[in-house]
Amino acid sequence: MCAVAISNSPVFSPSPRVSSTLFCKSSPESCSSSPSFKFRLQKPPPPVSGLFRASNDDGPASCSSTSLTQLKRKRPTRLNIPVACLSFPADRSTPCAVEDRWKEVEVEEDGYSVYCKRGKRETMEDRFKANVNFSGKNKQAFFGVYDGHGGSKAVEFVSENLQNNIRKEVEKRGEIEIVESIKQGYLNTDSEFLKQEERGGACCVTAVITSGNLVVSNAGDCRAVVSRGGAAEALTSDHRPSRPDEKQRIESLGGYVDCSRGVSRVLGSLAVSRGIGDRSLKQWITAEPETKVIKIMPEFEFLIMASDGLWEKVSNQESVDVARPFCASNDKSEVLSACKKLVELSASRGSVDDTSVMIIQLGRFR
Repeated sequence: MCAVAISNSPVFSPSPRVSSTLFCKSSPESCSSSPSFKFRLQKPPPPVSGLFRASNDDGPASCSSTSLTQLKRKRPTRLNIPVACLSFPADRSTPCAVEDRWKEVEVEEDGYSVYCKRGKRETMEDRFKANVNFSGKNKQAFFGVYDGHGGSKAVEFVSENLQNNIRKEVEKRGEIEIVESIKQGYLNTDSEFLKQEERGGACCVTAVITSGNLVVSNAGDCRAVVSRGGAAEALTSDHRPSRPDEKQRIESLGGYVDCSRGVSRVLGSLAVSRGIGDRSLKQWITAEPETKVIKIMPEFEFLIMASDGLWEKVSNQESVDVARPFCASNDKSEVLSACKKLVELSASRGSVDDTSVMIIQLGRFR
């Protein structure tokens, strides 16, 4: 018996596009449906032509030339079986659904804007965090940009936990020990992630705004650059194995730095010397951040925080020059356009890396 699904059956109905509005206000993401499959039912074979055989219950069938009637061969009526595309709806709990909503992310809020775009990787490994009501106080804020490597597990963990761990330390120690609080927040997040027994790691750059101060920290090669009256000033220094003090620290711990294809790597493997995670290299890869505290002066216009997908192709001053005309406006969409311009500039110069750019308008927090 052959069962044929009719055309208006759910099996033949294409899946609705599943859209995600997470972090997106103007262009929601959607996870593309699974590859479509097509099938057709084969036509049944024609009946075998032959002879009717007369039979009765009294004896075996007899056959004679005079009693045989030849069947008239006739082509069966063609069956028109509807051809349908079978597509399977995306489950928001599947890895595809989770990753695709990060393929391109836009955020425009009061005081900051963010644009993230996946590069040529199979999965997006950048994340960010923003909270303009940090510790429940006015004029306090927390911002973070994170760049994962070896998968997205570490960067997801960092984006969910680093802010809270820093906040807890600040509340316990007080603002007078803000540098130590941030350091301990990084280290606590690192130790908690290592207990998860997951692979991979994450580079981080964070900014805490409190009491009129800008407190910028980093572990890895994410970078923060401030525009001071149009002049770019880097507030962080990338943690690369080629940095003399980082190379000395690694070698003093019994490790070594090797150069592969023009890139210095810890034990010939990892191209950054600090970060959260990286279990297999934890003896040499520290999560301890470097932190700088500066007073927010009137000439401080905006802060650019970005993953290395930007900084590998765009210099500090170039980034400020591109963003400044947009940031002069109070229009949030203009600041978002500046973030996009920077990502596009990096891509136009050959970057295939995931790239995330956050621009914070410092005047909002003075």
